[in-house]
Amino acid sequence: MKLPDGKILCFGELLWDRLPSGSKPGGAPMNVALHLKRLGQSPWFASRVGNDEPGRELIAFLKNNGLKTGLVQRGKTLPTSEVQVKIDDKGIPAYKICEPVAWDNIAWTQKLEERSRNAGAIIFGTLAARNEITKSTLLNLLNTKAFRILDINLRPPYDKQETVEILLSRCDFLKMNQDELRLVSSWLDTDRFNTEDQISALANHFGLSGICVTCGEEGAILFTGNQFYRHPGYKVKVADTVGAGDAFLAALVHSFQLKKSPEESLAWACAAGALVASKEGATPSYEVADIVSLMNKDEHPE
Repeated sequence: MKLPDGKILCFGELLWDRLPSGSKPGGAPMNVALHLKRLGQSPWFASRVGNDEPGRELIAFLKNNGLKTGLVQRGKTLPTSEVQVKIDDKGIPAYKICEPVAWDNIAWTQKLEERSRNAGAIIFGTLAARNEITKSTLLNLLNTKAFRILDINLRPPYDKQETVEILLSRCDFLKMNQDELRLVSSWLDTDRFNTEDQISALANHFGLSGICVTCGEEGAILFTGNQFYRHPGYKVKVADTVGAGDAFLAALVHSFQLKKSPEESLAWACAAGALVASKEGATPSYEVADIVSLMNKDEHPE
């Protein structure tokens, strides 16, 4: 799959993950932007924080990690988002997301409009559409020639079929997990199909050029060009899975822009996701060489 030239714009939530081990900056779009930066990209990131200390600390974090903050709005009425995260014994996170918060009020601005016209790709999620203000801004943003990538995130109560289907109709490429595939397939009455038929039916229904389904420890499936590609994943000792899917998506999109083959793109994505899952937090420190090293290990599965 080939993406247009141009910078990648990540849009949506920016927050503090309050983890058992301490507080970490988070939000899927921010995580993706930061992973893209570590892979050598210079992405744009659009969000909103409050006029408070947590917001100022997030702005400082973005700057310290090389992300430009010109599209991160500062609001006076709503606080910076904070999410309580609990990790189970398998490293799987559970989230308590409060609302309304600053990123529920992302405004449509001239600067955001200009960036949308110049972007090669836009990455967004479903969570940003939970509030009408940010949802309206997102729909304006998606009226673009850029390649639109939806990272679906269906956590109740933010999994309304009507909203999700609107976003599906506005995207070109979809990334989701197996549970999300089953849920969306149930809306289309295709959940009785096998996995590949569910994916192809979903792509045909919404006119998508590609779909990637992550399968946890079993790797991932990529559907593009009317062909399926599978990768079994890389075995690592899991610290927690917070941010692993975001690293996966960043590596996949980065590989697409580099015009790598579907097989190589999927391998890179699986390796990046596994590497981040082996470390604590959504955006741990790593080098591209660490991804390459994991891919080159003899013990990864056939």
